[in-house]
Amino acid sequence: MDREQLTQDLPVGGQAVIEGVMMRVPGKIVTAVRAADHRIVVREEAYDPLAQRYRLLGLPVLRGALSFFEMMLIGLKALNFSADVASQKEGQVEQREEGWREQLALWATMVFSVGLGVGLFFFLPLLAAQLFGLQENALEFNLVAGAVRATLLILYLWAISQWREIQRVFQYHGAEHKSIFTVEAGAELTVAAARGFGRLHPRCGTSFMLIVVLFAILIFAVVDSLFPLVFGHTQSLLERFATHFAVLPFIAGTSFELLKFSGKKRNAPLVRLLSAPGLWLQRITTREPDDDQLEVALFALRRALNEEVEANPSC
Repeated sequence: MDREQLTQDLPVGGQAVIEGVMMRVPGKIVTAVRAADHRIVVREEAYDPLAQRYRLLGLPVLRGALSFFEMMLIGLKALNFSADVASQKEGQVEQREEGWREQLALWATMVFSVGLGVGLFFFLPLLAAQLFGLQENALEFNLVAGAVRATLLILYLWAISQWREIQRVFQYHGAEHKSIFTVEAGAELTVAAARGFGRLHPRCGTSFMLIVVLFAILIFAVVDSLFPLVFGHTQSLLERFATHFAVLPFIAGTSFELLKFSGKKRNAPLVRLLSAPGLWLQRITTREPDDDQLEVALFALRRALNEEVEANPSC
């Protein structure tokens, strides 16, 4: 890919992992992890999203919902790889093949993570709003549930940010953002250049989570208002949970499209205003990286862009 083609619209994404960064560009995913012996261990894999392989799945909103679940699976695989590398002793680093046990563990982890997320950020806010006795007013009910959901999200992120291990992951998160800003600016992909960019990015997954929480208030209120008109009675807690869960893919897909739009129009005054809460939340989920961490993020990005990089650089 020519450097001249690198613009703000370049579809580069990433994720911080344990002692490393995963970078994603069209057709390829690269995960780079700093091993105990200070080498950078890399895994590359070809990947074409379902939305690109099947035209029907590329429709707006639908592609967003699919991308959300695809990235969850890709992110878990990258995390498992990084944990494997980080746990190996110095001088014993090797990449292990994924067998059926590893695949089963991956899916079990994904199911558990989704279940925990649904219980904590989905069912618990509904239960809280129910306890306030707001079942008859759809807007008030979902405003309270949304406020509880947003509060739980912020408290959860703040709580895990106190752990030293998570603080390092958040530093790599900052390194990922700085690296992407560097390539979007058309600058050289060096530590010195990346160091000067900010760590808060408008297309971050943290911003996506907040968009989902806020957009869900509106959609859930509409759904709850329509339910009595269709079925003739106010929802029970379980009925409300089921109907909200059913429209969650639509909310995720629409939020994904809004996030992409905000990334492309990031300098528009209205977009900057609407993006502010997500950028504020990134002050919790990102930290200033050191040069070693920037090197890992840039290494992954350069490999993803097919640029020549040293196999095992040292600092």
